[in-house]
Amino acid sequence: MNTLPDGEDGPPSLSRTFSPEEVNMDLTMCGLLPNRAEEVARLYKEYGNWNQVKEVWFEERRANRSTKGSSQKIYRVLSSRFKNAPASLPNPRNLPDVLDTCSSSRDKAQVLYLYLIADDALVRYTIHEYAQRLSADHPGALDFSNETLTTILNQFEYSDGTSFDYADSTTERWCEGFRSVMREIGALEDQQTVVGNPPSIGDIPLLTAMDHSYEEGEKEWFESPIGFQYLFQPSDRWEELYNRATETGAWKFVELHGSLQLHPANEPYTWITNGGAE
Repeated sequence: MNTLPDGEDGPPSLSRTFSPEEVNMDLTMCGLLPNRAEEVARLYKEYGNWNQVKEVWFEERRANRSTKGSSQKIYRVLSSRFKNAPASLPNPRNLPDVLDTCSSSRDKAQVLYLYLIADDALVRYTIHEYAQRLSADHPGALDFSNETLTTILNQFEYSDGTSFDYADSTTERWCEGFRSVMREIGALEDQQTVVGNPPSIGDIPLLTAMDHSYEEGEKEWFESPIGFQYLFQPSDRWEELYNRATETGAWKFVELHGSLQLHPANEPYTWITNGGAE
């Protein structure tokens, strides 16, 4: 398929993109937490109202004698990821249906991970930097050690030109939170490992990443599929992933002006209501 990209260019750096008000260290107190995130999504599907979701969430936490302060922080961060979800990701009301079709906890984590990236500016900046390193075949491209992460964070500048500036202890907690996310999505093997590898992707996170890339990208989106880059998929895997997507029936190749292009078989995310990948 000579129309597919070589993947030499990673996503652009997001340094100098965000104002200080857009950046936070929420990852220090709330990582991906797939089980709790799924619980919040299911409550939203059931009640359809964030005020009711919040009320039920805290009632259940009180019944389990959870610490109020901790519950408030976790709920604020997790609900923010869904409240601020872009249209390029499944509507939070449909998210439980997406998660129900996932074949493993890792697959669920990879779907929820895309909501984290969309909501958290500092995580998104860092993922872009790692995706660039991977596309450039940088030695130790997926080295998530404190040293490498700190180097990347110290290169970050706000839109007003000021630099990243947090206490060392806070930065260290953020780095641990980032590694915990990498373990959840399968990029790191275990607690002791700090250098990772591109994770394998199940059919549901594959379709979610495809539709996200299609909705976020321009006409030639498949030359820089942001969903695959966020999941650290090297370009030599893209053709295989595209072929897998077409085998589900949710995507198809279309010949246009003598070249093959990829398009959703219907509208993006219609595979959710059709029961997932075939």
